[in-house]
Amino acid sequence: MRGSRAYEPARCVVCGHADADLVADSDEIRAEREMLWEYHGARLRADTPPKRLVDRLAFSEPPPLALVRCRDCGLLYRNPVERAHELTEIYSRETIDAGALAALHDTQRDAMVRQARRLRHTLGRNGTGLEVGSYVGAFLAAARDVGLQMDGVDVNPAVNAFTRSRGFAVHDGDLTIVEGHARFDVVAIWNTFDQLPAPRAALAAAHRLLRPDGVLALRVPNGGFYVRVRRSLGSPMPMLSGPARVLLALNNLLGFPYRFGFTPDSLSRLLGAQGFAVERAIGDVLVPLGDEWTRPWARREESVVKAAIRLVARRAGWAPWFEMYARHRPAPTPGETDEPAGRGLT
Repeated sequence: MRGSRAYEPARCVVCGHADADLVADSDEIRAEREMLWEYHGARLRADTPPKRLVDRLAFSEPPPLALVRCRDCGLLYRNPVERAHELTEIYSRETIDAGALAALHDTQRDAMVRQARRLRHTLGRNGTGLEVGSYVGAFLAAARDVGLQMDGVDVNPAVNAFTRSRGFAVHDGDLTIVEGHARFDVVAIWNTFDQLPAPRAALAAAHRLLRPDGVLALRVPNGGFYVRVRRSLGSPMPMLSGPARVLLALNNLLGFPYRFGFTPDSLSRLLGAQGFAVERAIGDVLVPLGDEWTRPWARREESVVKAAIRLVARRAGWAPWFEMYARHRPAPTPGETDEPAGRGLT
């Protein structure tokens, strides 16, 4: 029950400030959740089993009590926020039907090929790597196909058992489980960094795990995109409110079921402070949602809409999701500036 969870006041994890503007309160979040159910209810078959609603209508974290945006760096975040130990328990204890896991693996794998190729291209060679939040192993499979030998790490033992059954090496736990045992050419955190209780600590651990000149790859929902588009949800003009609902629903942004909504600038700033040099940011969309339980016309709708978004939102700042690739660099010596690399990315 939500009432039994422990919450605490939050600050911006990028700049440490508490000055923030309210973006959405609990009533507005509840209204967005209702929009999401209405949207998918019209596009899913009537006999869709509840277990197949995972990552479409059923999310690991509960909806936020309120969303705020930092006045300094623009980070979108929950305030108040669940305590770190509560968040870990949510993900580690989550149980998902094996059939749903297999369907998610198959649905996501083709989309992951693009990410695997981009990561391999950024690294410039074959190599070893670690995926944080490896989940159903879709990226591990795609990475193997392009010459990257990736291990996984995830806090959910039950999901890891499924991924191991597909032939992948996966560790139970978080980044601290892996530290001291290996160094990697790449560390990838796809669709997970925005849900971590301590992003700064995760980046510090990733920096220690990477070999010199290694590559860190992140994929996160764009908080700036959500803020801009949601302004049209309440518009009396269908030409504005309808498309806004579609854009947010197809990218799992309605109700914002994430802990953080970075922007390219705020994420670049955080990476620079943790010893990374940002090389590029790429705008993208959420991996496909449609499956055999989605009505055929809805699958076509998703494909067309997301293809159109990719064409017009190549700049990361205007895309619903974005990837950021950064290179490991030595930690700053005393007296060096902590000014982040890559400021002004859009």
